Amino acid sequence: VQLVESGGGLVQAGGSLRLSCATSGVTFGDWRKWTIGWFRQAPGKEREGVSCINMKDGSAYYADSVKGRFTISWDNAKNTVYLQMDSVIPEDTAVYYCAADHEADTDFYLTMGGYGMDYWGGGTQVTVSS
Repeated sequence: VQLVESGGGLVQAGGSLRLSCATSGVTFGDWRKWTIGWFRQAPGKEREGVSCINMKDGSAYYADSVKGRFTISWDNAKNTVYLQMDSVIPEDTAVYYCAADHEADTDFYLTMGGYGMDYWGGGTQVTVSS
């Protein structure tokens, strides 16, 4: 399984950004058993969960810090997961990683910052200026 993030960059506070994570190596039927999501790590801080999708039932999970501002979505045709980031704030500055695992422990993975997830992308930098 390969995960490749894109879409990061510099954005002003209050603006928007959309991150993409292109996946390969898994067919859609297999994806239904997986968890896929976004995590971030700011300098000097631990990695934290941002948002995840339970592919079995399509339910989305969000960290409290991004609820109402970020939206996660999955494109079946492109096997790509997106993170729409609106009303960004300087505290959103971090390297954002896409991760996936063939377990449905979505809430656990989000809470634990992706601990135990098997597949990770290389990350994309998001910088929010004030």
